[in-house]
Amino acid sequence: MLNIAGVLARVRPPRTEDSTGPLPPLDPWLVFPALLLLALGVLMVTSASMPIADRQAGQPFYFLYRQCAYVTLGVVLGYFAYHINTETWYQRGPMLLLVVMGLLVLVLVPGIGRRVNGSWRWIPLGIMNVQVSELAKLFAIVYVAGYLRRHGAELRTSIVAMIRPLLVLGVLALLLLMEPDFGAAMVIIFVALGMVFLGGVNFWQFSAMQLLVVSGMAVLLWSSPYRRARLSSFLNPWEDPFNKGFQLTQSLIAIGRGEMSGVGIGASVQKLFYLPEAYTDFVFAIIAEELGLLGVLALIGLYTVVVVRAFQVGARAERVRQPFAASLAYGIGLWIGFQALINMGVNMGVLPTKGLTLPFISFGGSSLVVMCVAYALLLRADVETRHDENPRLRRDRLLRKVRAP
Repeated sequence: MLNIAGVLARVRPPRTEDSTGPLPPLDPWLVFPALLLLALGVLMVTSASMPIADRQAGQPFYFLYRQCAYVTLGVVLGYFAYHINTETWYQRGPMLLLVVMGLLVLVLVPGIGRRVNGSWRWIPLGIMNVQVSELAKLFAIVYVAGYLRRHGAELRTSIVAMIRPLLVLGVLALLLLMEPDFGAAMVIIFVALGMVFLGGVNFWQFSAMQLLVVSGMAVLLWSSPYRRARLSSFLNPWEDPFNKGFQLTQSLIAIGRGEMSGVGIGASVQKLFYLPEAYTDFVFAIIAEELGLLGVLALIGLYTVVVVRAFQVGARAERVRQPFAASLAYGIGLWIGFQALINMGVNMGVLPTKGLTLPFISFGGSSLVVMCVAYALLLRADVETRHDENPRLRRDRLLRKVRAP
């Protein structure tokens, strides 16, 4: 019989070069909110997708089976990612970014990339289509976290040091805009800005850079007729409720129908071919309709716990002098919180449509799997920093660094 434990022991990288002792157990305040979000996602995707699944595939549970498969794949890949120490991610960060840039170029090549709804975003791999922009978000965070570790002191005194990683990410954003995928580019740039700010950059230099980035985003938004149309429909969806404003007006109707406690799971009317993308980008509206304000508040509460806990991991990593783990935790927390906020804002008509999924909830293989892997990195950073909070282990690690040639 194959000894799986023995195989894993041989291929698993060491926890870190200079620490000893077993890792502490996983933090339940990080694990259980994520599991609840995944479970809620399976439930709501099933409810929201049954009518369209029955019409398109002749099987009402078609999307349920696929979502469960994606969750399983995400958890399995997350398990292996968790067993790779943060030092390895730090060393591989630049290479991973180059790989994802190469994949973004391949997406644009006819015959390799797949075009859906006018956008080149996917590379077909048989059983599923890989959306490379999701990988780009994760690897951009890993790259920026590594850059902040290498150049943290320089960032506090030199604006050039702050500009360098943003120029690299600018190339990444340009490739995303060529698909086009404005939403993913925006997430990457603003999460990177947040990471740089938390890394201790000069406030005035950061403010100037932020103003420049926001101005550039505004120009890109206004220069595209398609994006301008989305913006105008967002500002007044009821002006053209059966054409440009159709999706948003149907989303608002769904949210309004939910009232305090919702119409009940499975009882949504808007999912009956009224609200487009009811099980993907607009699943939040179905949650609001079926679970009401109470369900929405519970959902926001789960995201709040995840983001706050991620920031606590980052703060602890700074205390034990693990700058890469700190920036990684901050970046993943910012990513989850920022993307969830944008998705909910779009569904409620507060923000223009961006095509971003609701983390852990929306149907989508690439988004769900990559988010699970990213969360595994957050769990890894958490256990490593809690391990190194032990004063004796931290002292031994620092002594070994001092004595190293």
